[in-house]
This record gives sequence, structure tokens and C-alpha cells, in this order.
Amino acid sequence: MEPVEEDWASALAIVAHPDDLEYGAAMAIARWTAQGKKVVEVLATRGEAGIQTMPPEEVGPLRSAEQVEAARLVGVDTVEFLDFPDGMLEYGLPLRRALAQAIRRHRPEVVVSLNFRETFGPGTYNMADHRVLGRAVADAVRDASNPWVFRDLPEPAWHGVRFALFANSPAAAHFVDVGDHLETGLRALAAHRVYLAHLEGAPDQGEMVTSIVAAAGRAAGVAHAVPFERL
Repeated sequence: MEPVEEDWASALAIVAHPDDLEYGAAMAIARWTAQGKKVVEVLATRGEAGIQTMPPEEVGPLRSAEQVEAARLVGVDTVEFLDFPDGMLEYGLPLRRALAQAIRRHRPEVVVSLNFRETFGPGTYNMADHRVLGRAVADAVRDASNPWVFRDLPEPAWHGVRFALFANSPAAAHFVDVGDHLETGLRALAAHRVYLAHLEGAPDQGEMVTSIVAAAGRAAGVAHAVPFERL
């Protein structure tokens, strides 16, 4: 595994749901903000379908607030929600357009997202929103740079994205050393208090994330690392 380059100043993290970043990527974000880099978070949904025992109109505001707090803990001041329906993201022009507009608006050098592959590893199947969102992010980076795509958007085309990173991909070949930011990342995960409290029967999520970054660390030759597929 190779370390992710860090000679850049701004990143845009785009994921489907509140808590997606906190399963590893937030630790890398904590490292980057500690270096003085600017990171903005954009979420396609408010995670309103994520707690089956609570109505969406209650869950959406709760999970949105939890994400804002989780972001604050890792040094992110700006969190935006695109208000697509949770659990029903569709790959297509409306999603690509919204993501391309966010990229043009924030003008990042790096885009960060979550694994869009079919699995996270043997015996798993990645959920539809993650697969759809990640593919749309990859395409929106190109869309954002083409002035002849989404010509109705008021923001000018942005050619400045150097690469995109997709956390926890089975195709990961790059890493970020997060040994000094493990606890901060775990506190950000714990900020999703209501969501985590409703994961009945699930393993301890903090222990699970720690095991993920420990395994990636062993592969990278450091104590703890977040694995990324770099495009």
C-alpha cells in the first residue's frame, strides 16, 4: 500500500448517509484538518430511513444533527445535505448534476467518498445507496470539469480535482496513517448516539472500526490506517 499524497489544501467529502464517513474516513479527515486543510462534507440524504423503529420525519433531523456534531469533532465546519431520499438513491442525471454542482461550488483539490464496489470483502454485499452514490461521485468529478455538461448550472466548471478517494474499498491500494487520530474518529462515530443505540444485535461499532483500521495499518506498516481506493 502507498500513502495518500497530502500536498493539497482542500477536500470535499461526499457520502450517502450520516455515519458513512465515521467508519474510518473521519479519522483521515481529522488528520487533514489538524494539518490546516479545509474539508467540507456533503451528504446525499439525511439518513431518515436508517432506523426501522422510528418514523423518518423524526429520524432525519436527529441524524442530521448527529452528523453535524460528528463533523465538528474532526474539524469540519460545513455540512450540507442534498435531501435525496434515503434508501432510494438512483444513479442518473439528477444525482450527478447535484454532485457536480457541489464540486463546482466548493472547488476541492481532493474528493473523498465511500466504497462503491459490490462488496466490502468476502461474504458481504454493499448496500444500494453506497454503490450508487460512489459511482455518481466518480462520474461527477468528470462532469464538474466539463463546461459543456450541466450547462445550466451557474457555477463555472472546476478542473482542479487531482484525485478521488473511496474509503474501505476492497480495491484499496493507498492509505492514510491515522494513528494519532484514532480516538478522535471514534468520538465522531459515537456522536451518532441515537443511530447506534438502535443497532440491535450488531457488534460494537467502535471495536469494528478499530479492527478495520488496525488491519489496514498492518498492511501499510503503521499502527492504524484508513484504506482508500484512489482514482
